[in-house]
Amino acid sequence: MFKGSLVALITPMRDDGSVDEKAYAEFVDWQIKEGTNGVVPVGTTGESPTLSHNEHRRVVEIAIEVANGRVPVIAGAGSNSTEEAIALAQHAKEAGANAALIVTPYYNKPTQEGMFLHYTAIADAVDLPIIIYNIPPRSVVDMSVETMARLAKHRNIVGVKDATANLVRPLHTRRACGDDFCQLSGEDHTALSFNAAGGVGCISVTANVAPRLCSEMQAAWAEGRVADAMALQNRLVPLHDALFAETSPGPVKYAASLLGKTSERCRLPLAPIMAPTRARVTAAMTEVGLLN
Repeated sequence: MFKGSLVALITPMRDDGSVDEKAYAEFVDWQIKEGTNGVVPVGTTGESPTLSHNEHRRVVEIAIEVANGRVPVIAGAGSNSTEEAIALAQHAKEAGANAALIVTPYYNKPTQEGMFLHYTAIADAVDLPIIIYNIPPRSVVDMSVETMARLAKHRNIVGVKDATANLVRPLHTRRACGDDFCQLSGEDHTALSFNAAGGVGCISVTANVAPRLCSEMQAAWAEGRVADAMALQNRLVPLHDALFAETSPGPVKYAASLLGKTSERCRLPLAPIMAPTRARVTAAMTEVGLLN
């Protein structure tokens, strides 16, 4: 259903902090033309925690309008409020998204049963494919394989964005949830290793600034050109390192600004990245071949 290189889209902002809709639309179009296989608006990388609900909905709508069926759109629709997540997922469906990305509820620290009930309520309320977003470092809670297997029985829960960086996890998830359960990596460094363990692609931060390289790497792997895929992986490592030198999306927005795609502006409480990080990002972009 979803595979290859999908991008966790940044949300371009003007220097005054407002969403730059024109730059965003152009950015989504550029991503698709560069070979990105799917776009994921308003996830963590899109600064969903600090967008208003109106901004959130508009960013989803623009991505769908620009994609125009060329690639799937998986709309971020997560919340630590089940009622709010249902409303965001309903909007995603009405706007024409192909799926919704629902993060495990943060801050509340629900039990495994609470997570099961949360996702079941959303999947029952909205007839739209749902990708579970499991990212313990940000949400504190970690959905177990057993809970995911229970949820995978629901016809609307079709896959996971796994940002655990635990390469044992996709092996067990595949056994528990079946080969048709769509496993996407949420961690750039381990994207190929994740595929080897049962994944079919990556929802990538790095693809914001290296869409063609990320897409070519995933395509090479899918076509069995393992050596080519590994060569691209090795080329991208310093960029992965630099883009996570500080809290994302600070470094990747700075990298996108070097390409002239947007300002580097993030909303508080994310601070402007420090001078050593700027130098590191610039050096990595140059080493990878993205800057002249």
